[in-house]
Amino acid sequence: MLALAVTALSAHAHGQARNSGAKTIALQAVLAPLLTVALSGNAVNFNMASGSPSNPGNTSITATTSWALNTAIGFVSLYAYFGSSASALTDGAGNNIPSADFQISDNGGAFNALNTTVPFGGANAGRRVAATLIFLNNTSGSRTDVMNFNINLSTLPNLPAGNYTGTLTIQAQAI
Repeated sequence: MLALAVTALSAHAHGQARNSGAKTIALQAVLAPLLTVALSGNAVNFNMASGSPSNPGNTSITATTSWALNTAIGFVSLYAYFGSSASALTDGAGNNIPSADFQISDNGGAFNALNTTVPFGGANAGRRVAATLIFLNNTSGSRTDVMNFNINLSTLPNLPAGNYTGTLTIQAQAI
């Protein structure tokens, strides 16, 4: 009896099935290119000695560059530069420490002066800190650069005592 009832219900349910016409939904997902730089800090202090080539900063700064790019990109570069002139620091009274005497060491490497022209900032007032070649397998990724700083005063033996301030900018470029 039970088998007969199940068979009757199955036949009845199957006979009433109706299907609509199929409709589609077009999907589009965009992953926008991304290039960011995060810094571990935003201040470095120096206690300088007149005429000394070694005036290290009191701390290092870690720059983490992250990217999600398309395959047409060849390099991701990290730059350090000063604004519109080659003066790195000034006392506001006309005495300056030029960018050629400001140095960066990247990941424990040699100190290099900021004395080249880069895509940003003033002429002869920057340096490419690091570059990463982009291939199909690293169109998304990140790199970390630990930067140490030094001011070389050996070329400025007559620099007067004072409070010298300046702004160093760190920026990445994908090209």
